[in-house]
Amino acid sequence: MAKKIFPIVSVILITVFGLFFLFDSAPNKNILQSTFEIDATYFDAGYVEISYLDKTSKTNRVVLEILGMDESFQKTLTGSKFAETVPFSTISKYGWKVHPVTFAIDHDELGLVSLKTEIHAYGEPAPPVIYGNP
Repeated sequence: MAKKIFPIVSVILITVFGLFFLFDSAPNKNILQSTFEIDATYFDAGYVEISYLDKTSKTNRVVLEILGMDESFQKTLTGSKFAETVPFSTISKYGWKVHPVTFAIDHDELGLVSLKTEIHAYGEPAPPVIYGNP
């Protein structure tokens, strides 16, 4: 009987510890919300302005990418604050959801963090930001 219980208890303990470390190592969403501000706004002049702010000033680099374009836009930036202008001549007939904007961030305290948002037209409310770890 003890031979059957030991493997079951071992599996349960390993699973619990694994989940603890998995969730403990991931930055809290509230911390990420209070640390980063991002936005991607389309202007009728034919461009998207993407802004990034790290309130802690501890960003090493950011890989910025706009998906769903004919030629994907990707750029690596340094610093804790930037505004990048990307030409975007036409509005997608499928809407802005097909052009997510992603930020892969290397942060001194939080490690690797990923943020994702959508482009929105000037004057419209910004869509929610999705926070996570790559």
